[in-house]
Amino acid sequence: MKRYRPHILVVIALAVVLSTGWHGAVRNALTDLRFAWQSRSATGNVVVVAIDAPSIDQIGVWPWPRSLHADLLRRLEAAGAQDIALDIDFSTPSDTASDEAFLKALRDVGGSTILPSFKQPTPNGGAAHVNRPLKPFGSQSWPAVVNVAVESDGLVRRYPIGEKLGEAQMPSMAVVLAGQNIDRRPPFLIDFSIRAGSIPVVSYIDVLRGDATALGKLRDKKVIVGATALELGDRFSVPNGRILAGPVLQALAAESVLQNRMLRWTSDAGMIAGLAVICLLMMYSWRRVAPGARVAILLAAGAGIELTAILVQQRWPVVIDTSLFHIAIIAYLAAIALDEIDFRSLLGRIAESRFHRIAMSLGDGLVCTDEHHRITVWNPGASAVFGYMPTEIIGHPFDTLCAIPTQAGAKAFAIRDAARQALLVPGGAVVVEFEGRRKNGESFPVEASFSGWQGTDGFQYGAILRDISVRKREAERVRYLAEYDALTGLANRNTLHAGLVGLIPAAERRSSEVALLVLGLDGFQQINDMLGHAAGDLVLRAVAERLRIEVDGKALLARLSGDEFAIALDCAVVGEPVAAFAERIARAFDAPLVTEARQHRVRISMGVAVYPDGGRSADDLLSNGHLALTKAKLTRRGGHVMFESAIRQELESRLTLESELALAADRGEFELFYQPQVRLIDGSLVGAEALIRWRHPVRGYVSPGEFMPVVNTSALSERIASWVMETAGRQARAWELSGHQVRVAINLSPSQLHSGDLAHSVAELLRTTGLTPSLLEIEVTEDILLHDEVRVLDIFKRIQQLGVRILFDDFGTGYASLSYLKKFPLDGLKIDRSFVLDLLADSDDAAIVGSTIGLSKQLGLTVVAEGIENRATADFLVSMGCEEGQGYFFGRPMPSEAFEKKFLAAELEAVTAA
Repeated sequence: MKRYRPHILVVIALAVVLSTGWHGAVRNALTDLRFAWQSRSATGNVVVVAIDAPSIDQIGVWPWPRSLHADLLRRLEAAGAQDIALDIDFSTPSDTASDEAFLKALRDVGGSTILPSFKQPTPNGGAAHVNRPLKPFGSQSWPAVVNVAVESDGLVRRYPIGEKLGEAQMPSMAVVLAGQNIDRRPPFLIDFSIRAGSIPVVSYIDVLRGDATALGKLRDKKVIVGATALELGDRFSVPNGRILAGPVLQALAAESVLQNRMLRWTSDAGMIAGLAVICLLMMYSWRRVAPGARVAILLAAGAGIELTAILVQQRWPVVIDTSLFHIAIIAYLAAIALDEIDFRSLLGRIAESRFHRIAMSLGDGLVCTDEHHRITVWNPGASAVFGYMPTEIIGHPFDTLCAIPTQAGAKAFAIRDAARQALLVPGGAVVVEFEGRRKNGESFPVEASFSGWQGTDGFQYGAILRDISVRKREAERVRYLAEYDALTGLANRNTLHAGLVGLIPAAERRSSEVALLVLGLDGFQQINDMLGHAAGDLVLRAVAERLRIEVDGKALLARLSGDEFAIALDCAVVGEPVAAFAERIARAFDAPLVTEARQHRVRISMGVAVYPDGGRSADDLLSNGHLALTKAKLTRRGGHVMFESAIRQELESRLTLESELALAADRGEFELFYQPQVRLIDGSLVGAEALIRWRHPVRGYVSPGEFMPVVNTSALSERIASWVMETAGRQARAWELSGHQVRVAINLSPSQLHSGDLAHSVAELLRTTGLTPSLLEIEVTEDILLHDEVRVLDIFKRIQQLGVRILFDDFGTGYASLSYLKKFPLDGLKIDRSFVLDLLADSDDAAIVGSTIGLSKQLGLTVVAEGIENRATADFLVSMGCEEGQGYFFGRPMPSEAFEKKFLAAELEAVTAA
């Protein structure tokens, strides 16, 4: 078998080439090269009359009228041309006069004209459409086919003798022009060794003008008329990178016929016989002749065969197909090369060299040992890891690199164990970790991948070693970040959840309780906004530290999000009731937090959920604890709220109400009612307070006490407050335009101060409505003044500069009202209705109201009393010096239409009567 291996290789190569068709490409390439090496001239008997660029430019229109072709035929006939072939489409009619002129010219030249027919593919992929000359033209001319076949490589090589169009066999144009009879022979190879440049070419326009030189070239010649201009696109790619115009290709085919150069390839029988001779020659000489001599024989055979093919093709119209000869010769040359190379030793040397290059370039440490585990290979990566140079470590046992265990009873790493495992593992490699020892004695974790193999000097081992101390630290860091909060060092939500999952079963076994406290910082956003996030981070760390002190390791502390913390505890371990524990945590924040050089007073609101009533799983406790915290922030800031099922229902009702309020805002269900404000001494109207009302499509009017607390603490607050201010301002302007100076008071929402520029909004309202500023009054409450006093003070000053009045509402109900009278620019204050209702019966209320009125007069402030429900109260306030008031005694809040009818119409009648 080994003896015949080279010949089998050649046979396989030939079979592959034949099955894939590659020999056709080789055959075409060899034929094209022979055309390039040979060169012969055209006979000159075929002349091309070119429709070229100069002809198109001078005639000036396209397509040309057939009357021009008629003139051309007459010129050619007069010049003595023998046969005339028009490579032009005459299958469709043009204008009648031109067609008649062309038909007459065909008759005049006496039937020596050849007109083309051709197949044209249809766009939908159906049967090809045959274009023939118009019947009148066809009866006066010779028919001919001009189609040529484009091969798979995009080149035209062969030319058909004729083609069947319909039921008749029609000859090709070059065959008719050359005067050959049609037969059923297959297409022939055009002889491209005939130089296309030697074919005479005459310009169409020169013939039409009667140029003597051009006409002289046409006498007794066969003429092909067709397009050569680039813009007409009738061009074909031919061998050796040339591109020919259609008429020139037809002329070249005609020249091949005229010169008896209708080339054809030889049959396969001769090629098979030649291949057999080469194979027998190689089989005989393979072991008898030296490789160099065999190479010389093959090269000489190839050169001889090709030279013979060139000489034969030059003398006769025969193309010898030598493609398989050359492929067989190349295959035998490859077989000789493969037979002479010692691949085993070569591959061994290549592998050894490659292993050495890879080993020395590895960033990881690479160590190899012999069968006694002494080090034989040591790369630079190993030096970088352990600190030993190759001369210091090669020859030493591998155990030199292993640290001695420091713990009693610990077993030292042994390479024998790892090597034994490597032999048992599929693939022959095992990855282990051990404590390594550097040259300086430092211990560090090492990851080693051991493998073993049989070498020439016995069994050998190799190990790739990595210092994984950094990776270990990073893994520990990743684990820490996955379980703890990076800012405070407390447990994160995942760790808290896992802790609760562990506490609940233990408490269930002891029939005890597990409590979860969810803590939120009140006003933390203001710290971030005013002092920056760096200061906020310091506050969060201080909060975490204070919680650690209070918990004292008896509970699990966690940070849930930005300003939310949590405490999970086993009530049996803490030793005090949950409520008392929560109160102690809240009292711990009575003292200010110290961060660097600043003190912060932070209040903590807490939601408490207790297992099992507050939730039977960790997820339930977290969810219910958050709900209780939300309730605490709404009702008991600075305190705690224990979760009850009613809280969830209440908050769900709040969410439902928020959704209804959003729809109400979209549908325009809100209205403004106006309550009159009068001068107490005579009862005359001085203004009105704008009060929002909600007209529900099902429930009717909803009390503001039910929905306004939700509005003021929701995202709708700013939108609704802006609508109230704009609507009230436009109503005041409408009354002003009708001649009524009604001062309209609106209640300021906290959201209008916290977002945007309130002073700019008021100025824009005055500008767009044209309202007189003194007719707009803004009422503020103490809770609005509590936050960011500097910013609020600046806004109020700018509002007063516009001419708008500012009143302090609900005076007397806050703890710092007197200081605000001094600090903020106010035009007046409103005495809260809680002091006015029992004014006649309660001497304390009377004293407070009297003092307030006296203080206001000294400060130059207007005083408005709320809640006046009878004449006696109004008279008593007048006696105290109060100037203005409002209450049900003067009028309830009412729609603008009712307000106009009751107060403004009466005022207008009084003015008219006067």
